[in-house]
Amino acid sequence: MNKSSMSTAWERLSNGLLKENPTFVLMLGMCPTLAVTTSAVNGLGMGLTTTVVLMLSNLIISLLRKIIPNRVRIPAFIVIIASFVTVVQLLLEAYIPFLNDALGMYIPLIVVNCIILGRAESYAYSNPPLPSFFDGLGMGLGFSFALTCIGAVRELLGAGTIFNYHIMPDSFTPINIFILAPGAFFVLAVLTAFQNYLKITRERAGKDASKIQSGCSEDCMNCTEGGCAKRFYDTSAEKKETEEHASQEPVENDKKEDK
Repeated sequence: MNKSSMSTAWERLSNGLLKENPTFVLMLGMCPTLAVTTSAVNGLGMGLTTTVVLMLSNLIISLLRKIIPNRVRIPAFIVIIASFVTVVQLLLEAYIPFLNDALGMYIPLIVVNCIILGRAESYAYSNPPLPSFFDGLGMGLGFSFALTCIGAVRELLGAGTIFNYHIMPDSFTPINIFILAPGAFFVLAVLTAFQNYLKITRERAGKDASKIQSGCSEDCMNCTEGGCAKRFYDTSAEKKETEEHASQEPVENDKKEDK
């Protein structure tokens, strides 16, 4: 792996972990985020499961990007993703049955997870295999980190434990609402607000925080997101309109001079 490839790989990793974290920044995959994060173990398990599917599906879709017809790309993506989800689910059922039971129906729903489909459409289908693989790894690790943080906070406040290890003193009274559905919204809101606070603090200190909590830097000239939809925007109509307007200006100027 040369220096350029290493740079691209690191950029894709940091992109998923920080700049475009799928949970705290892009707000994608909210269904499993809010549903399975009742504990740190469940959050980590769901995140790593999604990471494996993301890496492998991105890699295969990138390898087949010149073979898959554009008109049937979404069904093709779903077939590829569903194959890896089935393999992962069977492995969990065989070797980690307690995690498989805890995650339940949310494992098959990975097939239609907007994070995986979104990366397949926006990046893997338009970029080489190696960057696509690391893009999936970065997004998956960012998703795992977010789910583990939410699960750890909910478990700590709702049960007094983290990864099933007792942390809080015996006098601590668990706040049961944090292991219920409303607790997921509360914790997600607080963690997202904390990220916003960090962004504002950096901006006030004169540091560049424009790429924090922004899925797009709006700098298309220097953007490395090869699969961005803006790159495929059809500007032919806009260009034609501009040319027609420019051709009419001399005629209007001649009329003014005649008057």
